[in-house]
Amino acid sequence: MGFLSEHCSFHLLTREIISTCKPFSCGNADLDEFFMKDSIPYMDKLLGKTYCYLLDKDPSIIVCAFTLSNDSVRVDHLPNNRKKKINNAIPHEKQMRRYPAVLIGRLGVSKEFSGIGIGTELMAFIKRWFIHPNNKTGCRFLAVDSYNTEHTLKYYEKNGFNYLFSTEAQEAESSGLTLPLKTRYMYYDLIGANNI
Repeated sequence: MGFLSEHCSFHLLTREIISTCKPFSCGNADLDEFFMKDSIPYMDKLLGKTYCYLLDKDPSIIVCAFTLSNDSVRVDHLPNNRKKKINNAIPHEKQMRRYPAVLIGRLGVSKEFSGIGIGTELMAFIKRWFIHPNNKTGCRFLAVDSYNTEHTLKYYEKNGFNYLFSTEAQEAESSGLTLPLKTRYMYYDLIGANNI
């Protein structure tokens, strides 16, 4: 088991929770502002839903939060070697130009609880959630536009995510952006999720 499953409860992040909870801080001002101010308007416009874990012994404390929305992993514009890497895991008759995915739009762990494995436990929960038979939709991949920082990229690498483009330069060229990129697009194949 883990800290989240033993000491926390899972919730949709609502106006009521935000109004009754202490300010959330994960150490990234952009994420903190999103969770505390922008997540509700984002949800109202059907752009994504934000979920959180509250501490059981003090439900005014948000331990971690994350936002999910629909996405797709597009392979039709990838270089051939990257396209083959993704398509090789899909039976030929089922191969498509894009595959259904869930985008992890935001993810943060409170500074108060950092360093005890909550981020990894949270990612394992998200992976299990989308391969569970009661999931309302099919999605083959989890996707993320990860902050292009060493710490954040290593977190996703450690949790089994792969880069959609093999290099930052290749991703910049494909997307028409200039280097250095602020984010890197990464994906996780849920079918290969034997260890969750």
